[in-house]
Amino acid sequence: MYKDIRLHGHITNDVEYYAIVAGADAHERYFYNSGEDGSLRFFSPGNEFVLESDGIRHQGSGGSFCEYMFGVDQPLADLAKGDVVNRLVMYGARYEHDVLTFSDETAGSINYEKIFFEGNAVCNYFFFVNSSRLKGALNRRQEETVKLLGKSIKRSPAVGKGDENTLIQGVLTLLGDPKAQLFLFKLVHKKHKEYLELFHSLYFRSKKIADDDFCLLNALAAQYGIDRYQQERIRIDVMYKHPDNRRIVDEYKNILIDCHRRGEINKLENARLTRLKTLSVRNKIPGALFYMLDEMLKKDKKMVDLEETDYIAETRQILVGLFLSEREIESTIDRDDMIKLLHAKKRAAENRDHTFEELLLDTSKACDEKIRDGADLAILEGFSYIITYFDRYDTTASIISQLAFMENVRVTEEMIRSILGNKREFNTLKAGLFEELFFDGLFENKYLGKYGAHKLKTLIRGLRLIADNRISIEALVAELQKVNEEERLFYLLLEHVRERIRNFYSRYTTKADQDALKREVSEELRHKKLYTVEIPDALFHETILTIKKEAIYLHNLLPRIITDRDVALREDFLENSGLDRFYVEELEREYYELNDLNMEELYQIRKGFN
Repeated sequence: MYKDIRLHGHITNDVEYYAIVAGADAHERYFYNSGEDGSLRFFSPGNEFVLESDGIRHQGSGGSFCEYMFGVDQPLADLAKGDVVNRLVMYGARYEHDVLTFSDETAGSINYEKIFFEGNAVCNYFFFVNSSRLKGALNRRQEETVKLLGKSIKRSPAVGKGDENTLIQGVLTLLGDPKAQLFLFKLVHKKHKEYLELFHSLYFRSKKIADDDFCLLNALAAQYGIDRYQQERIRIDVMYKHPDNRRIVDEYKNILIDCHRRGEINKLENARLTRLKTLSVRNKIPGALFYMLDEMLKKDKKMVDLEETDYIAETRQILVGLFLSEREIESTIDRDDMIKLLHAKKRAAENRDHTFEELLLDTSKACDEKIRDGADLAILEGFSYIITYFDRYDTTASIISQLAFMENVRVTEEMIRSILGNKREFNTLKAGLFEELFFDGLFENKYLGKYGAHKLKTLIRGLRLIADNRISIEALVAELQKVNEEERLFYLLLEHVRERIRNFYSRYTTKADQDALKREVSEELRHKKLYTVEIPDALFHETILTIKKEAIYLHNLLPRIITDRDVALREDFLENSGLDRFYVEELEREYYELNDLNMEELYQIRKGFN
């Protein structure tokens, strides 16, 4: 059995430390001293780790590790292994031509800001080992340490949980040396941790952050001086760890990894990736999580055999011709060129085709090089003209996508003013261009639910009335918020009515049953302070009808669809039931998990066995 000695304290106002020395006779050895400046030095033969006021110093063997989170550099080799959850860095180790090499130059120092910027924003570990099993030159001992401990450390969930006991037990067991000592140092950023805990408690409550809660977060960040990048990293990490979100992101990652290994993406996989991206918008999952995966596996994207290659050729022709002087044309573009580029951007987004953005980046670099070499500044002005319209497109597309696919979107007057201003600019290029770019084909999207369509129609009608001076921006915002509130109440009712039927009501077909059910649900919502006014009869009856349709699908139709592979029956139900496709797909997923069925078969059904 090993014994350990633990020291805990605060090395700065922001950083607290936990120093642990573990081993069979750790309590009998002298292993640390403190300096007059408040520094702490931990040591064993040939090894040293020093905590100072501005950072840490180290020499000898060992390294650092932390749980991966957004912003931590993750090699493709780690990403491709689904069970690797932690980053491990060994002193003196580096990759050269994809081969890990070790040197004897292991001494170094790192300030605390860099530790929590390049590593985990909240918690990072450092360590070194004193063991007779690790022999020879320093680089040899480092290499042997990785072979013995690397796989376990990189895969251990104990790192993310902060479970040092499990970590220590695992390391000492793998060393197999009864006299071995493990020196483990845990650094925690107190302010980042408090921000994470607050965001976690607010977000995990309902997967939403209310305005008042967001003010609390902003106030805490301002009080502690937490920069926006670290706030974003922490929020993304918390949102990713929510089980609903993690399932979507991990499924997306696993598909890409599988495609990367095979070197190709087939049509079924491409459709699944697209559906997951759409679903991520609805669930407010940060797009940065997907961009990171796409970037690391971007070679796969180039292997997608898209039929629509004409817009890429047209984009290349415009950008190369205008900015690289391959044709004798001024470094400006006309309206027709800009319209073609906007339509190309739309099609690239629909197809998840990163070639378009790569062309834009290449053009930007070429533009910078020409300006640096003395070219006319008109080239830069022309490129800025394109970027300005693309920024307008991205802003407008983001707002409309939120209205179409998200629940509980907080619409503001600023959002409507932004859309109105961008609409005016797009229609200056061509009458009706705004509608072409943002609404053509959107209502045919199978994942556009009833309330999403209602909000879009309200927006379109409201924009026209504002243009005619028949309503105000404030009035349109109020209309959209009314639809949003009805949507919120519908899903609130759906959740509570279904739960009450499941637990208390075997029958709810008669008016008397439904009236009693409505009274009890109303009382429950008032008690929970979720909805305090009278529930509209029409909305309550719609909820009951939705639950009936759900029961018919799960008990009668879905078993037939699975047995007979009847894709037509499924599509007929989706087209005529009026139920949100996202909602039905979630029912299907729960049905497959409950009955332990093969999820791949479900994907085949959704794609019609193509």
